[in-house]
Amino acid sequence: MKKLLLLLFTSTLIFSAPKFLMPDEAFIPDAKVNSQMQVEATLNIAKDIYVYEEQMKFSIKEGSGISIAKIDGPKGVEHHEEMVYLESPSFVVTLEKDDGVAGIKSIELTFSYQGCSEQGLCYEPLTKVYNFDIDTSKLSVSSGKKPELKSLVVEKSETDVIADTIKSGNIFVILLTFLGFGLLLALTPCVFPMVPIISGVIISQGEGLTTRKAFALSIVYVLAMAVAYTIAGVMAGLFGANLQAALQTPWVIYSFSAIFVVLAMSMFGYYELKVPDALVAKVSASSHHSGYMGVAVMGFLSALIVGPCVAAPLAGALVYIGQTGDAVLGGMALFSMSIGMGIPLIVVGVSAGKFMPKPGAWMTMVSAIFGIMMLVVAVWMLERIVDAYFTMLLYSMLGIGFAIYLGAFDKDAHIFKRTIAVLTFIYSVALLIGVLGGSTSMTKPLSFLKPQAASNVSQIQRKHVEFVKVTSIAELDVLLDKHKGKKIMLDFYADWCTSCKELEEVTFADESVKNKMDEFILIQADVTDNKKEQKDLSKKYGVFGPPAILFFDENSKLIKSKTIIGFIEPEEFLTHLNKI
Repeated sequence: MKKLLLLLFTSTLIFSAPKFLMPDEAFIPDAKVNSQMQVEATLNIAKDIYVYEEQMKFSIKEGSGISIAKIDGPKGVEHHEEMVYLESPSFVVTLEKDDGVAGIKSIELTFSYQGCSEQGLCYEPLTKVYNFDIDTSKLSVSSGKKPELKSLVVEKSETDVIADTIKSGNIFVILLTFLGFGLLLALTPCVFPMVPIISGVIISQGEGLTTRKAFALSIVYVLAMAVAYTIAGVMAGLFGANLQAALQTPWVIYSFSAIFVVLAMSMFGYYELKVPDALVAKVSASSHHSGYMGVAVMGFLSALIVGPCVAAPLAGALVYIGQTGDAVLGGMALFSMSIGMGIPLIVVGVSAGKFMPKPGAWMTMVSAIFGIMMLVVAVWMLERIVDAYFTMLLYSMLGIGFAIYLGAFDKDAHIFKRTIAVLTFIYSVALLIGVLGGSTSMTKPLSFLKPQAASNVSQIQRKHVEFVKVTSIAELDVLLDKHKGKKIMLDFYADWCTSCKELEEVTFADESVKNKMDEFILIQADVTDNKKEQKDLSKKYGVFGPPAILFFDENSKLIKSKTIIGFIEPEEFLTHLNKI
């Protein structure tokens, strides 16, 4: 019996003891020489491993006539009262030569480091020795002064800064920060389509809708939206997936667009959408909860289909989740951001309930307006997958029908209502004429009537969309190699990405921006189809979804700190370009 107990105790210790990695598993160093004869070194560290900043050292064996001028690398973070690296750090070691040294010289570089495991094991100091042949003609002559070898702070992109905020910040500060990010994102075009959705859902509840119930329904909608964002975001961070592309296939877009058409028709009074009384009776003893489930489903689905747009805060949270595997804190940040995005929607939903007019002619008019808004959202979604001429035709038909409904030709209609109706009718007819004339511009549908103006528009469009398109890593690598010695701009784009089109129509169309972009080789990574090659391309550069703009220097090396995620205004983009 004692032997059995001893065996069980020993087995328990064996299986419960933490499994420590071997040093060559915990730390994987790598070093190579670039075209400028700088040593690019990286220490890849395993999960739950960290390395001490002060133990990261580089040295060159004497006798080669080559020494270290400076070391550029990231700054560590405080952890257990020590400055450490929680992620794999990369360094650039700049070399210099003694006066009189020429030709090819061989050097022996020693890379030293020491780190620990979060489980309590600290490894002994480790070293890795590399031998390189250095072309000294590309090195500057040593000044004789030996600088203190310190890691310099490397400029980070906005996304990385946000990711670092999650790592090192207080949890309450993180949640408040992302709540603020969400409020800012609520002002972007990505959230606007949700306004008619939540308003229509609230209005569709019909008579007896109180402000209290409107508030409750709005809360349910926003919570469901937040849950959808959080789940999708966590999965994207863990698996490196494109957050948007999975649900942007044509059949999904057509299906959801059809749902909005169905909802719109109910707003026009053709039928009433409601859960069967028999089903409601089974779910609840009263009708008090009727409608909440439908609102929750609508909030969940619209969050996935209508958005989200990839912006720096979202990308930062996804980078954090991907790098650390901490889906809990990353998910909490995403949830807090989603709530921030939803606060204005709650205000809209409550307003729809509070200010909803009493049953009568006004109620019919309000329902019709929200029905039109639903149809606009349906057409807006179709823009991602159908020809621009077709969507422009739909908008014109929608506008003409709404103008007639408002009373564009009704002499007895109120002067204000009739004025809006006539203006809507004129613009919608202009859209229709534009379609027949071959125009695709919603803002200048009649531009084709002036041949010279149309020619100028065409030239402007050609100038700012002259990107060389790639869809795989291999295609991009060929272009990067071909254009060495030049600055390169890489734009991640998709047909279904609304912010991408906004970039094209607003930012890239700006004259000053176009002139500055002439200094760059323009490449566009088209990830519309989301095939394996495109997924691999996005994953290589840490892009979770378009739009994303990356920049490469003259050596075709990615300038990570200059990466732009999401839409950017022309003035801000021009300032950004001037710094590259």
